[in-house]
Amino acid sequence: MTTTIASDQAPAAIGPYVQAKKFGNMLITSGQLPINHETKAMPDDVAEQALQSLMNVKAIVEEAGLTVGNIVKTTVFVKDLNDFAKVNEVYGAFFDKECGAYPARSCVEVARLPMDAKVEIEAIAVAE
Repeated sequence: MTTTIASDQAPAAIGPYVQAKKFGNMLITSGQLPINHETKAMPDDVAEQALQSLMNVKAIVEEAGLTVGNIVKTTVFVKDLNDFAKVNEVYGAFFDKECGAYPARSCVEVARLPMDAKVEIEAIAVAE
């Protein structure tokens, strides 16, 4: 049986999907755009976008009763792979601060992201 997870600390889905689904001890998030849930705005800077996407993932993971330390896999989608170093720096600092460990990760360049975002991040977390 699956459970839909919805956090009011992350932006609502902008299409026909949910923020996350929990199945047993596994949580799978949808891709999180860098939208601030309070202002509904998206920063222009790619580093700020990466951090906002990660904060949105964190809010959803915590809504499901898990922590950032439970994240076992992320996929990072970037509009321009030339931004990889900036995104990587923010990503590393985020996981260092939150749990001191890194999940497995893929990072791919895409032609375009919704709302012309520069970054989108999805995650899989598992309760221990």
